[in-house]
Amino acid sequence: MVRDYSAFLPGGAPARREPTALERLGWGPAFASQIDADALTATPPVRVVAVHRSGLQVAGDGIDETIPPGPDATVGDWLLLDRARPRSSHVLERKSLIKRRAPGTGREMQLIAANIDTVFVVTSCNADFNVARLERYVALAFEAGIEPVIVLTKADLAEDIAPYIEEARKVSERVPVVALDARGDEPEAALADWCKPGRTVAFLGSSGVGKSTLTNALLGSQAIATQGIREDDARGRHTTTRRELHATPGGCLVLDTPGMRELQLTDAAAGIADVFEDIEALAATCRFADCRHETEPGCAILAAIEDGSVNPARLARWRKLQAEDAFNSASLAERREKDRAFGKLVHSAVKAKFRSKE
Repeated sequence: MVRDYSAFLPGGAPARREPTALERLGWGPAFASQIDADALTATPPVRVVAVHRSGLQVAGDGIDETIPPGPDATVGDWLLLDRARPRSSHVLERKSLIKRRAPGTGREMQLIAANIDTVFVVTSCNADFNVARLERYVALAFEAGIEPVIVLTKADLAEDIAPYIEEARKVSERVPVVALDARGDEPEAALADWCKPGRTVAFLGSSGVGKSTLTNALLGSQAIATQGIREDDARGRHTTTRRELHATPGGCLVLDTPGMRELQLTDAAAGIADVFEDIEALAATCRFADCRHETEPGCAILAAIEDGSVNPARLARWRKLQAEDAFNSASLAERREKDRAFGKLVHSAVKAKFRSKE
């Protein structure tokens, strides 16, 4: 059956009151503008809704299947499905991309999620609360071009949530902070402004902070298994083992993610600058353009530390993230250059082999 995709193209038919199958998956003008009607019919658009070891689970208009690994895609990506060669399916240009340096000693980059509209950075009002970790996640979101919101869970169990809210608000003036009980109906009401029909949101944070509980609350079910925290240190236990999109009754798509034990930033200089825009603004007023903010005369940051307007601990975290990002970005660039050089070497060897046979 040939499907009519004209309504998804620029200048197409007016949007109907009832969303189509693709619109319920988050399809919109940003993706429709990249293709024409012929391409839509020949290679139907599908969204990656889960990533398995065996391949990518994709969904579209009348499509719900798993294709083999091959496309350089992650959960949330839109593909033009090539039925004859699914490994060659084209990945559409993304609105946003969350990535990190892969855990371990390697230098690979790991794609976390694509085409996310809002990231809920989740932490608990207990011993798990960590400002430095929040700054990392917010920098990750800013770099990806995604709206971040800090969500404080287990507010019902804290004797006083005010200190947690105050510290969370110090991360960035641009980031809203919401404190709630992750169970029951409260999340649906508290997060409603960001969970609109057709939008895609993601919960990010360490294990045990309530990401799966929040997802269940938005879904109105207990579809995702949850576990409690360890009583001795308030640290969480891993529950979610894969990244997967879930559709809420209200038409929003929710991505529940496994807790990240390690979040190494790479190619995130702009995101770090956004989180620490107060320090970045001061650095721009230092007497010397190459000021290291250590002992140099006329250093605006050191002066701010002296008068108490900048917290030394926040400055130390800024320096740490800058150094980490610079190292990881350089390492990845070096790896890419080595891979290109190796590819050229192999290509030259193959050409020489064929010439020797002539």
